[in-house]
Amino acid sequence: MRSALVTALVARAENSLRAQLRRFLRGLSCDELEFIATFLGACILESANMSHGPGCTCQVADQPASRGAGRHEEDRELKMILLMEYLGRCGTPPNAPLPMNSGASLQ
Repeated sequence: MRSALVTALVARAENSLRAQLRRFLRGLSCDELEFIATFLGACILESANMSHGPGCTCQVADQPASRGAGRHEEDRELKMILLMEYLGRCGTPPNAPLPMNSGASLQ
C-alpha cells in the first residue's frame, strides 16, 4: 500500500520534480501519505462536483479522536505542514487555494 501511495502522489508532480518528491515521500509514514492522498482525493471530488473555478478549497478529513486532544491537534498541525511541503514540491502555485479550516470532515 505504501509504495502505491508514493507512486500515485509522485505522478501528480511535474516531471522535473519527481525524483526529489519521491525521496521526500519515502520519508513519510503511511498515515502521513494517506493524509495527503485524502486531501487530493477530496480536491478531485470537489472539482468534479463544483463549478466555482480552479483550485481546491476543501477541508482535509479530521483524524479519529481516539487520541488525546492535544496530541490530535499536534498530529494534525504536523500533517498540514507536510501537506504544504508536498504541494510546494509538486510545483503547486503559492497562491493556490488551500484548506486552512479544520472544521467539517470529508469521509
